[in-house]
Amino acid sequence: MSILGNFINGQAVASQSGRTAPVYNPATGEQTLQVALSSAQETQEAVRVADEAFATWSKMSPLKRSRILFKFKALVEEHTDELARLISREHGKVFSDAKGEVTRGLEVVEFACGIPHLQKGEHSMNVGTGVDSYSMMQSLGVCAGISPFNFPAMVPMWMFPIALACGNTFVMKPSEKDPSTPMRLAELLKEAGLPDGVFNVVNGDKESVDVLLTDERVQAVSFVGSTPIAEYIYATASKHGKRVQALGGAKNHMVIMPDADLDQAVGALMGAAYGSAGERCMAISVAVPVGEETANRLREKLVAELGKLTVGPGLVDGPDNDMGPLITREHREKVAGYIQTGVDEGAELVVDGRQTTIDGAGDGYFIGGSLFDHVTPSMRIHSEEIFGPVLAIARVASFDEAVSMINAHEYGNGTAIFTRDGDAARQYCEQIQVGMVGVNVPIPVPMAFHSFGGWKRSLFGPLHMHGPDGVRFYTRMKTITQRWPSGIREETNHFTMPTL
Repeated sequence: MSILGNFINGQAVASQSGRTAPVYNPATGEQTLQVALSSAQETQEAVRVADEAFATWSKMSPLKRSRILFKFKALVEEHTDELARLISREHGKVFSDAKGEVTRGLEVVEFACGIPHLQKGEHSMNVGTGVDSYSMMQSLGVCAGISPFNFPAMVPMWMFPIALACGNTFVMKPSEKDPSTPMRLAELLKEAGLPDGVFNVVNGDKESVDVLLTDERVQAVSFVGSTPIAEYIYATASKHGKRVQALGGAKNHMVIMPDADLDQAVGALMGAAYGSAGERCMAISVAVPVGEETANRLREKLVAELGKLTVGPGLVDGPDNDMGPLITREHREKVAGYIQTGVDEGAELVVDGRQTTIDGAGDGYFIGGSLFDHVTPSMRIHSEEIFGPVLAIARVASFDEAVSMINAHEYGNGTAIFTRDGDAARQYCEQIQVGMVGVNVPIPVPMAFHSFGGWKRSLFGPLHMHGPDGVRFYTRMKTITQRWPSGIREETNHFTMPTL
């Protein structure tokens, strides 16, 4: 069986570590390949190569860097279907969802193509008599990205395009569960004309991660994953003098007001809770209907829609399923365990996804959409991130009770409110302690020219991902204050066009 190695200095290279991990097709349970688990020495070699490439790449004009990213954008668009198939085969999400993932990643590439404008800095004349002041946004050096399994294309493309555009070099450490897509992106970057060594991919586990967190040549680390690991990433890398953006877990609530368009809210909830099998950090996992009548109507409509939910492989001949499998057998068992925990804690299990069977799926890691009602904040299925297709209904009597419940939660990644009342929506946006808020929008992921990030234990570090914060994260500000002696004049006249 083939072993997927690394991409270092512009070429695919085999790992010499002797350690590997299996990669499975979640829809069948069959192993498709092995991925190398690189040694510390191999990771250090990738950092060395990136550090060496930085001297030349950082001096290339932003316009030339932008042109390479424009070519990369065109190549990703050309290969979108290929990339989506890779994602579906290794992650399990349905093909249309995988294409959407590539598209959302491309939006950040498009944003990064504007780096000649984004990296201009500022200038002030005559801050004092004959004194001018200006700032420069300079590149950092070697940057590292550590990405999760649930978005093998989008999350890396939220990291490296802006880092590269700003003149940094990059070492990517993908998830070992679905590593093929980042390797393919590396090949497309090379085809776009990116110089060798500027972008490198190291497949591995904690041994590789710890090198990226501690090597003095690495200047910045971007991470997306669970909160415990985000805390470790932030603490370790910060201790070693690096700037860090570490995005952690989430428990996202959707408030449904009595005046909401309930059909619209239910349609939004179905996609937000069960799309990508709930394996999204922005998935809505708690519905918060205000008032018993709203809750009863919401439950009735959700049960009807869950009866229509199609669960099956991500790659099929014909129309896509609504939802694919979970990433691994272990994660499927973990989600099933949470469902049992909810039952044991006294929540009402209205729809049990554990009973779902898929014809011809073999040993695929499928679990159907599940729905709980009468969930309270003290229950683990409300306090902990399940990361699966499990939606909880937490009933409240008032708007204020909904806000208080959400603000008391340790996570603050995303939230939404569905209402026709502009005053309620405005109050919600002001009062809620969550980083990303949707009004009649279930998954409020900002566009690439805004920044993505949560509050509280959903984000460690002061700067969010992509958008203006992304440019700030991958650059270091330098301010120059200058004054020149007066009275010096060059007497020679120039009649030719001045050039650089």
